[in-house]
Amino acid sequence: MSIYDKLAELQITLPPVTVPAAAYVPFVQTGNLVFLSGHIARKDGKPWVGQLGKDTSTEEGKAAARAIAIDLLGTLHAAVGDLNRVKRIVKVMSLVNSTPDFTEQHLVTNGASELFGQVFGPQVGAHARSAFGVAQIPLGACVEIELIAEL
Repeated sequence: MSIYDKLAELQITLPPVTVPAAAYVPFVQTGNLVFLSGHIARKDGKPWVGQLGKDTSTEEGKAAARAIAIDLLGTLHAAVGDLNRVKRIVKVMSLVNSTPDFTEQHLVTNGASELFGQVFGPQVGAHARSAFGVAQIPLGACVEIELIAEL
């Protein structure tokens, strides 16, 4: 099954690449690796603001991470032209805007990791990962995720 068939089955429409908000580019390819810049969580076209452990639940954070994964797929599609060229999702790094006592960053990040597994399958979609709790993310977003993929 094509990646695009799988996306259609999941009722996912790839968004266009978000215009960078600062001095960076959305992606860089070097050799067979594509590095995607961090994408913040968005809801209704605006930053998905919140802090895990204060005013945002783990389930809401997981939904935000899933939304970011969809945005990352849109950027990856723009970078490579055809998601079927992706041989492996190599690494995901997740920053979770959280209180000092919040310890479920890994569960929040599952929102993205699980979607990559659904879309690409267990061989291509399984990836190395880091999930960090941070004091703040640009624009007050609850989650930011970056990605490395192999072609």
